[in-house]
Amino acid sequence: MFHVEQDVRQRPFPTSASDGATGVRSCDLRGGETVQARVLAVANQKGGVGKTTTTINLAAALALADQAVLAVDLDPQANLTSGLGQTLDGRRATADAPRPLTVYDALTNEAPPVLDDYLLPTPVAGLSLVAADNSLAGAELELVGLERRERRLRPLLEQARQRFDYVLIDTPPSLGLLTVNALIAAEAVLIPMTCEYYALEGLATLMATLRRVQATFNPHLGVAGVVFTMADLRTNLAQQVAADVRDVFGEAVFETTIPRNIRLAEAPSHGLPVILYDVRSRGAEAYQAMATEFLARTRGAAAAAEGTTHRG
Repeated sequence: MFHVEQDVRQRPFPTSASDGATGVRSCDLRGGETVQARVLAVANQKGGVGKTTTTINLAAALALADQAVLAVDLDPQANLTSGLGQTLDGRRATADAPRPLTVYDALTNEAPPVLDDYLLPTPVAGLSLVAADNSLAGAELELVGLERRERRLRPLLEQARQRFDYVLIDTPPSLGLLTVNALIAAEAVLIPMTCEYYALEGLATLMATLRRVQATFNPHLGVAGVVFTMADLRTNLAQQVAADVRDVFGEAVFETTIPRNIRLAEAPSHGLPVILYDVRSRGAEAYQAMATEFLARTRGAAAAAEGTTHRG
């Protein structure tokens, strides 16, 4: 049992969140209750844990399951954007093809955003994209001097909530203002993590940040789930880390684990999610299974919330 587990346990944190308008309920981490959340920040301040890969491939799998999905690229590296077949850096606007607005514009413009101005198509029917480019690299510094600097993303995603079944926000590997904007705009956080010791330490830091955001800005923020990525559960270390995380988060941990898979690594270079690149690969099968589990959880939570409302 690693000592950082005590940091994660510091105090209960809901495995979901929302106000009464969306029917999402909060609960204690160890209660094992799963909730419906429509806007999710895919977050972990540790790099290399599969945040972008999970955002791309879960979003694609949900869209192929007849869900309307929006993927939002909030990482200055813009890997979500290129991984879904769009590259905006260096693109020049013309009269016939104006340069599309990016998440940078939503964060820094004073005029209220209009969602349609930001939406880009992807190779997957039912999956739209709000893109990023290299302009986002300086956004952290620019946001410092702006009013409502922590809430700049929220107006755009409030519109998206009315149009899409699910919104997935890919966040940078840090806990700066970009990630805070995502956490304030989201209903819940989806946490990809590897089964390694440093990833477990990073999880404790992330949970402390989530508590601060919940206490100060977004009292309805919760945890939608934890998913193990690049997993090889044959090793003793991986098994111990997985056991520690499951002991703390209970049923919030996805049963589906994402394996290391070469097709997952190759697909972004083709601008495709793995399910379109090689549907028979282990990576594609894992993300399809995760999407099925995710939908079962959220639909079950919605039914439970509706039953509670009727009983009330």
